Amino acid sequence: MTDVTVTVSPLRRRMIDDMSLRNLSPATQRSYLHAVTKFSRYFGRSPDRLGLEDVRAFQVYLVSQGISWGSLNQIVCALRFFYGVTLDRAEIPERIVYARTPRKLPTILSADEVVRFLEAVPSLKGRGIDHRLCRRVARLGSRELEGRGHRQ
Repeated sequence: MTDVTVTVSPLRRRMIDDMSLRNLSPATQRSYLHAVTKFSRYFGRSPDRLGLEDVRAFQVYLVSQGISWGSLNQIVCALRFFYGVTLDRAEIPERIVYARTPRKLPTILSADEVVRFLEAVPSLKGRGIDHRLCRRVARLGSRELEGRGHRQ
């Protein structure tokens, strides 16, 4: 059998030591190492020779590839750790931005859905349905029509 020795660069060893000292979980350590490796390979250079503009360009690339917001933020955490802790460049991590989760707008009833709802109201009178709620829904429907430029 051959004896296989894996050589680890001093920079990678330092990052592993930094993560171990801070008691990061093995899964987090693997994730961070993978992220920094991916970043380095994208540019074909050692990550300690890359700067803030490179980080930004990498983020733009990842977004263009359709990466999820959660995955992007995990990479951001790894790069912030790498620059802030391993390289001790305190000015860089605070400038690496997290991705904001896109907010989803609430579903608005269409005009037809409002009409169907209001037509169902008379059959609900004996069942304890609050008519103030029905009026509120009707107002919301008419506001939605106004927003589209339709007047009743």
